[in-house]
Amino acid sequence: MPPSTARNLVSLFRSAARLTSQRSVTSAARKKRSSSSSSAAAAVSKKKDFPPSSADADLKQYVSAIKPSAAVNKNAKHLLKTFKAPPPSSSTISNPPKPSLHAICTDGVDSEDDDNSAEQMLTHASSLLYDEMDLPWDDEERGDTKVIGSVLDMPWLEKMTNNSIAEWRKEFSRDRKQKWVFKSTQTNRFGRMVNVCADKLGPDAAVEVFGKLGQETGLKEYNSLISICIKKARGTTDEDVSTEQIYRAYQIFISLREKGFKIEEETYGQFLMYLIDFGMVEEFFFFHEIIKADNSDSLPRLAYYEMLLWIRVNNEVKIQELCLSAVADDAEDKSHFQECILMALCESGRKEEFMIVLRTLDITKFTSVASLEGVFRYLGKLLLEPFTERYLLALKKTDIGADNISNFIYEYAISIPNLAVEDVILKFQTLHSKFEVLPTSAQYEKLVNYCCEFLKVHDALNVVDEAFKFGITLSLETFHLILDACDQSYEFNLVNQINSRISHHNLEPKVETFKKMIILHVKMKDFEGAYELINDLQKKGLKPSTSLFNIILSGYFREKNKYRAMDVLKQMEDADVKPDSVTYSYLIANSHCEKDMIKFYEDMGESGVAPTKQVFMALINAYASLGQFEKAEKVVLDERIPVKNLNEIKSVLVAALASNGQLSGALNIYEEIKKAECGLDPKAIRCLIEHFQSEGEIDRSLQLLEELSDSRYWTDACFRIISHCVRHENLRSAVDLLKQLKDKFNHAEIALEVLFDEVFCIFAEKESTDMQFGLDLLQAVKEEIGVRPSRKSLDFLLSACVYAKDAKTAIVIWEEYENAGLPYNVLSFVRMYQALLAAGDRKSAAKILNKIRQDDPHVRCVIKASEETFIRSASVEKKRKKKKKKKKEFESTVGLLDVVEAKTK
Repeated sequence: MPPSTARNLVSLFRSAARLTSQRSVTSAARKKRSSSSSSAAAAVSKKKDFPPSSADADLKQYVSAIKPSAAVNKNAKHLLKTFKAPPPSSSTISNPPKPSLHAICTDGVDSEDDDNSAEQMLTHASSLLYDEMDLPWDDEERGDTKVIGSVLDMPWLEKMTNNSIAEWRKEFSRDRKQKWVFKSTQTNRFGRMVNVCADKLGPDAAVEVFGKLGQETGLKEYNSLISICIKKARGTTDEDVSTEQIYRAYQIFISLREKGFKIEEETYGQFLMYLIDFGMVEEFFFFHEIIKADNSDSLPRLAYYEMLLWIRVNNEVKIQELCLSAVADDAEDKSHFQECILMALCESGRKEEFMIVLRTLDITKFTSVASLEGVFRYLGKLLLEPFTERYLLALKKTDIGADNISNFIYEYAISIPNLAVEDVILKFQTLHSKFEVLPTSAQYEKLVNYCCEFLKVHDALNVVDEAFKFGITLSLETFHLILDACDQSYEFNLVNQINSRISHHNLEPKVETFKKMIILHVKMKDFEGAYELINDLQKKGLKPSTSLFNIILSGYFREKNKYRAMDVLKQMEDADVKPDSVTYSYLIANSHCEKDMIKFYEDMGESGVAPTKQVFMALINAYASLGQFEKAEKVVLDERIPVKNLNEIKSVLVAALASNGQLSGALNIYEEIKKAECGLDPKAIRCLIEHFQSEGEIDRSLQLLEELSDSRYWTDACFRIISHCVRHENLRSAVDLLKQLKDKFNHAEIALEVLFDEVFCIFAEKESTDMQFGLDLLQAVKEEIGVRPSRKSLDFLLSACVYAKDAKTAIVIWEEYENAGLPYNVLSFVRMYQALLAAGDRKSAAKILNKIRQDDPHVRCVIKASEETFIRSASVEKKRKKKKKKKKEFESTVGLLDVVEAKTK
């Protein structure tokens, strides 16, 4: 933080401090006045009370007044009129019984144009599918709203009494629960409301709003408001804004004290951490004195923050002073003080000071289990196993409990650096056995979670088996984690083993459990197994949901098996499961003609299923795949599309047009989205980048890549452009992007190595006859990017030399193994032998051959095949050239004889 900001804050804080005493004097008088007027206010409120219906009318009138206009321009209306997918029919004329969805689909399959439509469907079905497993389900609107005028100008609110508000709240809550299912608790919802109000209206106005709503602002709400102010101060680069936000937080802090709340760490910790992060020593001790005067019990925790401050500003003298005071015999509340100092040293990675305090520490006097967990984590990080065993033995003699001892062992084991997952499990087991402590179910579940984070599914199942062996039952959620890890690691075939363990140990699977297992069965194309799971679900008295059948339906469409997909609809009908908007979106997206699309759309309306964003996306993709691009563009003009989903649906339109060769149309819509100051969906940007490469527009692809800088799709899109650059030998762009990849994966050496290996693999697959680009790329990777080439990278370059028949480059790369400190192995020798043979350098190839161990039959087979390929082809080529030369000599001789004969005549 600039010095001027610090000076501004100091002056603000000190001037505010002078006002604090004046406020405290007047606060008592204010309380008396408020208590004496409360009874009168209650009487007045009774007189102003009115029925809830009146309040509802005022509320509706107010809401209608502020509702944004939904006007559509003339062009939009004209396009909507020509849009062929009609809205759901609202007519109620008595007709014959409505045919089932399966019957509608079967009728479409058996129609006269079935042959042609089937071919069309098989061509584009899977590419159009929006799998429900990949669909973004978070529809929460996050758009900003502008507050015009006073935020408290709410006429309906002023007329409503506490009784009418309560009645209105109940009625509104009942209506809301019919439309939405909330995943969080009421407390979390109110906390979010506090955050939103403070963010949109400002902290001061938010407090006033809560007061008018009859909601008393408590300590939690004050802490939330302070947190928002500090977050805004951190997030801005404007000095004046940061100063204003911190001063607002300070005012809330003082207001909290005036109301009689005790200043706890949850409140003051936010302030102190902000001041520590910006190295504001003077301001830190200004707050330090206020907190110490208000809450004398906070001294040990203040020492923790003070240590963090001195470490942040690199004041070694103060750090040593605090450490010495922690180990001094006359230290007041020594154990708690040491505990707090030790935690600050752990979090900051100060090994030397940590060891000083550690040697004088009585760990049995720790007041917090969380602090003990932190100590054992740091012991694991420093590989201090003797200290770990000593402390575990000391704690075991106390009444801390076996559960906590097991937890400390877990924290220590997972913190040991560079330890493989199976070794972490072994260390976990060894320490439990040594201290004769049985792991609890909580620790086993943590260990399973740890395995799943690294996608070590087999190790996770071994942990499960060990837990069951000791009679410890794990929760169903633990198996959900393993199922998710199987999905991410492509270990789909383990689903049967997991299912058998769930059944064997009498766990009651939920619908969610069956859903995860069905997903795995469908992904490994075991549709019969998926149906068996649905039957098992019904045997347990559970009704299968529509989403379960949708998973199977999507799987059949991915396999382009439309007939079995139609069978899924029959299964749904037999199970009395109604199709939903996702079901219809799959059917529409995989329609083979416009007639079927309209048929499914009409049936959806007649079934009372409202079109969702998935349906509109399906319409866009279906029209685009049929080449009806104008109709695809008209879909986004449908008035029923919620505003919050419009940009996402437009992004799908961009991707659909680009994927079907309409790059100019996709760019036009992309520019419209940018002009409206909206962001394009990352998937659509990635799709544009992919098709720009086919057009050869690298510069435009690089511009689009910048828009993905904060997206998880950036790495994939970046590598697509790098691949294009390597294939077209655009060295400068490839190197620049590789530098960005290195910066992004700077702390992930394995991922970085794999990415660079893949680059050289692309060059080898290119089968270029010129190795210059490969050598230039290798040089740039070493010198400009600073990455040492791996063995695989050099192997790929040697393989490229074989195709290029370039012995000189092969010798240069051969020397690179030694420069990189990579010893030659059998594969290296074999590749070099092939390169020399291909280049015709048999003498050098023979020397390499003498160094190859041929005790492996596979190696002998490769050598023999190489000799047959390169030596025989060389001899054949030599004979061909010799024959061609003789033919030319013969022809020239015949020509000379003809000339001589002509002259003699």
